[in-house]
Amino acid sequence: MYDPLKAKAKVVFYSAIAFLFGLGLASGLGWTSPTHAMPTVTEEPQVSPEAMQPALDLSAAFTNLAEAVTPAVVRIESRRPGQAVNPTQVPEAFRRFFDTPDGGGEPTPQLASGSGFVVTDDGYILTNNHVVAGADEVTVYFPDRRYFTARIIGADPFTDVAVIKVDAPERLPHMSFGNSDQLKVGEWILAIGNPGFGSSTQLDFTVTAGIISARGRGLQLLQRDLFEDPRYGDLASRWAIEDFIQTDAVINPGNSGGPMVNLRGQVVGINSAIASSTGVYQGYGFAIPINLARRVMEDLVEFGQVQRPRIGVQIQNVAAEDAEVYGLPSVSGVMVSGVEADGPAAGVLEPEDVVVAINGAPVGYVAELQAKIAEHHPGDRVTVTIYRDRRRMDLDIQLAEAPINGTPTVVAERTVHSEERLGINVEVVDAELAEQLGYSTVGGVVLRDVAPGSAAARRNLGGFVGNKLVRINETTIETADDVRVALDGIAPGEIVSMHFQDNQGSPRVVNVRMP
Repeated sequence: MYDPLKAKAKVVFYSAIAFLFGLGLASGLGWTSPTHAMPTVTEEPQVSPEAMQPALDLSAAFTNLAEAVTPAVVRIESRRPGQAVNPTQVPEAFRRFFDTPDGGGEPTPQLASGSGFVVTDDGYILTNNHVVAGADEVTVYFPDRRYFTARIIGADPFTDVAVIKVDAPERLPHMSFGNSDQLKVGEWILAIGNPGFGSSTQLDFTVTAGIISARGRGLQLLQRDLFEDPRYGDLASRWAIEDFIQTDAVINPGNSGGPMVNLRGQVVGINSAIASSTGVYQGYGFAIPINLARRVMEDLVEFGQVQRPRIGVQIQNVAAEDAEVYGLPSVSGVMVSGVEADGPAAGVLEPEDVVVAINGAPVGYVAELQAKIAEHHPGDRVTVTIYRDRRRMDLDIQLAEAPINGTPTVVAERTVHSEERLGINVEVVDAELAEQLGYSTVGGVVLRDVAPGSAAARRNLGGFVGNKLVRINETTIETADDVRVALDGIAPGEIVSMHFQDNQGSPRVVNVRMP
């Protein structure tokens, strides 16, 4: 008699036997074994934690330091009037707007980018003079992606220091100052920048570590720039103060104006220059000592220009032969080669005096003496320690004012139209333009061009050139005057909603913050 339960049990039994036989056969043929055995990976440290602890502590210090100071480091974009546009480089549809009787075109603004750092919670920022020099618009970008238009408070080409200010709605993170006179060769520092390099390849931050390689480097960079500048020339270039801190931390052009900080998180210098034949880092970076920069900053904020003191002497570095002749304890100091007849040092210092200290602080070279004097104000009295006739003595000198303060150091503000503030130009669509741009009707206005570096450019409005601007916020746009009226009613910091249509009628809206 057929028993279905027994039949089912037999099927299961024989199926299991077949499976085991097949598995054994496959195993014997190597089908179930991997071609290569998985490697065994270990994560055990190769060096004991005790042996590496000093390096780990230093690494942690760098990390903590970077996290603490980078919120106060900003990117600065400066827009300067530039060269005329070559009409052949302009799209055919807009060439007629650039034609001029002399065959040239409208000036195209030039952009400069650098770094800076906030020094007060109400928005004062230190940077390099060369970052903002000649700018008619300066924009500051913060780490949280906010940006503000800045005012140039003052700029000093003789030290390459500038002060700008932003008006933010709340208190800003800011940095504290150290004492650059206390820096020692071999001391660790970080060089921090926020270079940017344009909207498509943002390099928001760079933090590089290195040591102080040397102090008191005189590179003649500022002297050369002043000499070649028709506003200054040879006489003014002699007042340049170059007492650079040298470091092996990587400094590139976009880092200019950023802070050099010690391991306490204090600013000890302003990244300023590199020694390079290519324009990029080749092993040497230089920074302006913060003690000098602080003194310049205070004058720029208070007076709009630096009250530069002078002692009234010609000087040169001491050589080994000089030290032997004048009985110096070491090859260090600054020798007086001449004294101005009507200067502060007249009747006090003499040629061949060797200055070795100012107010008790040692002076070893020309740049250091210049920087020490520059930290004072005209009218201050200083104690000058010298060697004369192989004898050490202290002399008292009252500083006078250097004859350079007639040179303007503040960039004058100018009034700009509302379209220029935003960075746009528009043009009425006539029959010729409508045909060129593919519009079926005349009337209305199109976006003609966007100024490089402007608020409009930062929102990529360049991609809308040739599109009709049909509405600004709630105002319908039909004429160029409509654009000016609509923009004139928008306060700095408010959002401008710009509604466009292309020649196919497709709408787009772009929101731009008014500078």
